[in-house]
Amino acid sequence: MSDPSSATQVVWHPHSVTRAERERLNGHRGCVVWFTGLSGCGKSTIANEVDRQLHQRGAHSMLLDGDNVRHGLNASPQMLSSYGEAFAKRFGLTFTPEDRVENIRRIGAVTELFASAGLITLTAFVSPYRADRDAVRKLVEERGEVGDFIEVFVDAPLAVCEARDPKGLYKKARAGELPNFTGIHDPYEAPLTPDLHLLSGEKTPDLLAAEVLSHLKKCGKIA
Repeated sequence: MSDPSSATQVVWHPHSVTRAERERLNGHRGCVVWFTGLSGCGKSTIANEVDRQLHQRGAHSMLLDGDNVRHGLNASPQMLSSYGEAFAKRFGLTFTPEDRVENIRRIGAVTELFASAGLITLTAFVSPYRADRDAVRKLVEERGEVGDFIEVFVDAPLAVCEARDPKGLYKKARAGELPNFTGIHDPYEAPLTPDLHLLSGEKTPDLLAAEVLSHLKKCGKIA
């Protein structure tokens, strides 16, 4: 049972340095560029290229990749087993629908913090559910302003993603070794009105990265 006094124990503490001051120091606006799409669609490759080009321009950016985050913040129960079975079961995340929601909730909170620090925050997550992506948008834009969350749909047909299969995940999913795999067992809810729609089955990563940078210029996030 939760502590009824817990709500009064957590109070937002104002910062002495404002977001605007951090952004002026960085020379650009903070924002979240959220790459979403099926496994193998090219999210991480494109996001890495955007990150590289932003760095070359002197912009302050950070890429949060789905697999990398699951090595720490959103580790699996197996990875947390050294803390004890009960702890691992309570805090570890699998790929069930419920745990996918928590996975995106946690990373959404982190991206908001990074954006508030004036960073151009890039994420590469399958993030299959519209409601979860919309919840992150709401958080980021309420703490900042409308337009601070940029949803990028990296769109490649399932057949193309499965043919690429860089991690061998589709093969394992088809063999029944990976339950709850998006696109095979679980649904992927494509964005209805993404801020940017990248046709990754038709264009190279460098051309798609150029589209992202052009969009960031157009919406005033970078000069």
